[in-house]
Amino acid sequence: MRDPASEISENYIQRISPEQLVAYAVQSGAGIVASSYNEPLITSEWAVSIFSVAQKAGLKCVYVSNGNATPEVLRYLRPYLVGYKIDLKTMQDKQYRKLGGTLDNVLDTIRLANESGLFVEVVTLVVPGFNDSTEELIDTGRFIASVSRDIPWHVTAFHPDYKMAEPPPTSIDTLIRAAEIGQEAGLNFVYAGNIPGRTKEYENTLCPNCGMHLIERYSYVIQSYNLTENGTCPRCEIVIPGIWTDKPEDVRTGGMGMPRPVRW
Repeated sequence: MRDPASEISENYIQRISPEQLVAYAVQSGAGIVASSYNEPLITSEWAVSIFSVAQKAGLKCVYVSNGNATPEVLRYLRPYLVGYKIDLKTMQDKQYRKLGGTLDNVLDTIRLANESGLFVEVVTLVVPGFNDSTEELIDTGRFIASVSRDIPWHVTAFHPDYKMAEPPPTSIDTLIRAAEIGQEAGLNFVYAGNIPGRTKEYENTLCPNCGMHLIERYSYVIQSYNLTENGTCPRCEIVIPGIWTDKPEDVRTGGMGMPRPVRW
């Protein structure tokens, strides 16, 4: 995609094999391999070539995608994935088409991924004047709950940058309102992100049954981790949906959860 002869390509772009990538993941102490930016659906064959090696190395595999998938590509990916994070940008098709997508495709992907047994998470970047009306947030929360109340919904704050210098940043009040709407829709796990330490309990994972703090976070940092090795609440023993480690004693807390650097 870049000019192979350019300085950027010559100095920074290098060929790498699936085996090398997985070796780096293992070396860093990672437990999961994710195919993400820009849009992994357009390079699904490359992702599968990596995932097939990663599985053999004992790593879990996930997708981070805009959700404009087809049933065929979901079937192709399913043997390798345990989780699928999907952006649900708006509940208005006309707004989706401005972004180059189609609303129904994304809604279908959320349904199909959930029905296939993948652990699905949904993220909505809340952009002032684009998708932050109470009515639209209610529609979003209700749709997700209609698929499964156990799908986590992350509402994240927009900030102006690069070619999108407008509108202004998403306010804390708007983000908390969105999270509260998700809870009112019946969702068990709602998170508010991009504003660390300022969104009340919406950075943490609470047991939907007894309210115990299961995971406490500050931004990307896990401050405490209380799930059992079976992924249950230690107080009331209900199963918490998710992709959890069976060795909770190995969870690195207090800023120690970042993968270790590797030598390229």
